[in-house]
Amino acid sequence: MGRQTVVRPMAERNPYEVLGVNRNASDGEIKRAFRKLARQYHPDRNQGDSGAESKFKEVQAAYDAIGTSEARREHDQQEQMRNMFGGGGRGRGGPSMNFGGGGGLDDLIGQMFGGGGMGCMGGMPRQQQRQARPQAKAAPINVGLDISPEQAGEGGQFEFSFKRFKKQGTNMETKRTTMKLRLDAGATHGTTKTIKGQGHDHPDGERGDVIVTVRIDAGEAFRWEGNTLVQEVPVPYSVLMLGGKVSVRLLSGKVGRLAVAPLTQVGDRRRMAKAGYNGGDLTLEFTLAEPETLTASQEAALKSLGDEGL
Repeated sequence: MGRQTVVRPMAERNPYEVLGVNRNASDGEIKRAFRKLARQYHPDRNQGDSGAESKFKEVQAAYDAIGTSEARREHDQQEQMRNMFGGGGRGRGGPSMNFGGGGGLDDLIGQMFGGGGMGCMGGMPRQQQRQARPQAKAAPINVGLDISPEQAGEGGQFEFSFKRFKKQGTNMETKRTTMKLRLDAGATHGTTKTIKGQGHDHPDGERGDVIVTVRIDAGEAFRWEGNTLVQEVPVPYSVLMLGGKVSVRLLSGKVGRLAVAPLTQVGDRRRMAKAGYNGGDLTLEFTLAEPETLTASQEAALKSLGDEGL
């Protein structure tokens, strides 16, 4: 009996966790992670393994949720709003609520808008409670701004949109807002910018902020480790063992031949000065090139290697 893959229920995990990427990952990193996992758990490669089939479906669902900039933005916004509502209040137009009186207002403010609840003030009249407590402020909205290395290098104004709670009389309704953010030339990946007072309205306090995180998408072959740009370089097994050269398309678009030393290991790295983003260094990481199919002669060669213990 083959090994069965164990999958945790989807309800316990979010798409970023499923794909093994962090929330500041670029779109290219997400695509690469999806392709790798989809290939690993594809039913054609795991026949009879129901766990792998479930994992494949989970990976596909995760990619559907955050695989494009638009889908990812919608997912992140919905997640923030669900967290504010304790998991409820989803709908096509987003959550809405009424706060026109009633004892539930205190809990509503405290849970969803960054504090300001009045339960600790006992039976004080509402007007006195408002005067006694510090003014509350709505929770911040976190937004990702996805741009290319060329855009980040040049700087300029970049448009982004998000959903926020807007006060309408005695109701809170969701509204899509579009804004522009100016970035200096050479902005770094993961930089955050805070736009004061442009986020959620607060039913009884100060409007919240918008926190924008810059995500520089260099493509599927690249990933960020802090401020370091890492490029994966697939190398055939024979070249890893015997040495040789492989073609590499760098961030600039230039294609060169990279020498690989004999007995190079998967995960070994090499630094290329001034070949990275904005004139910085680029880290090359060797990975094993995995062919989709094998010719008869390649199969025979691999069997011979297996007979020799390789």
